[in-house]
Amino acid sequence: MDEMTRLRELRADAPVPDRATLAPGRERLTDAIEGRSRRTLRLRADWRIASLGAVVAITAAALFVTQIVDTSDPRQSGPATVAGDLDLSSPAAALGEAADYLERQEVPPEPRSDQWIYLREENPEQEKQWKEMPADIRKTMPWSYSPDSWIPYDDKAAENDESDTDYRTARESYRIAAGLPEDPEALLAELRKVFPTGDGSNGPREDKDAHSFRALTVLLQSYPLPPDALARIYRALATIQGIGVTDHLIRDAGGRQVIAVTRAYDRNTRSEIFIDPVDYSYAGQRDVVTRTHEVTGPEGIEPIAHQRGDILLDVARTRAAVVDAKGQKP
Repeated sequence: MDEMTRLRELRADAPVPDRATLAPGRERLTDAIEGRSRRTLRLRADWRIASLGAVVAITAAALFVTQIVDTSDPRQSGPATVAGDLDLSSPAAALGEAADYLERQEVPPEPRSDQWIYLREENPEQEKQWKEMPADIRKTMPWSYSPDSWIPYDDKAAENDESDTDYRTARESYRIAAGLPEDPEALLAELRKVFPTGDGSNGPREDKDAHSFRALTVLLQSYPLPPDALARIYRALATIQGIGVTDHLIRDAGGRQVIAVTRAYDRNTRSEIFIDPVDYSYAGQRDVVTRTHEVTGPEGIEPIAHQRGDILLDVARTRAAVVDAKGQKP
């Protein structure tokens, strides 16, 4: 059996293998293996990993899940918000409030080409796995866990790398967002062009709504985005078929209360985008098992059982800022 066939079997039950084989929570690991700074997701269904050994190591870590109980109490009031009482009755209401607020904000200057983007993203499960990994194995790994990362705003080498059509630098993402049209349908169509889907060779192609949600999610992870552009993005997000919103704030991996915008990824999993209820910035993401099932792995690896409520991915963005140098914190 060739390596790519075994790779495709890692999530044989998922209808769109591209995102399953490269979930956002695994981006830090795969980018380190490829020697690239952490930035955006690889988006195509025909994505390749050079080493099957690396795939197995990443999958073993990423699929080791812990069931997490949501401690939020929908009867308790959430944090003070700029918009007053939140309307979480529907995606249109919640995202419309966010867009209304963002449209009133002043657009700050675009970062300079010599500046850096600082991100702090909490991933407790990944941190736990790293700390519990034997020291001798950690020494052989081409990556290490750190919640802090620095990304050059202007990365000309990456922009000019035509071999990777899915990668977008911070500057490219900023300008893509700034140029998006007002009309939600036209905006989503533009993002589907910017972040294309696979050719179907590795499994069924995404439908239009799944593609729109994935492409939009990738852009939301970029920082910074102009507030007026973020408003247009949220209004478009509300129009995607299958979008939902929890009717109360939930706890993220950093313990904060956040808005959760949801959409089913497949019949077994729900994807959630977190939004800060105070300034409506992107606050992280989570993937939750919605149906008990087993995931089969490569030959020789026992199937992994997922229980309803298990968390497959839980990332909280707790800080984001433009800084003047790598290593600098705000």
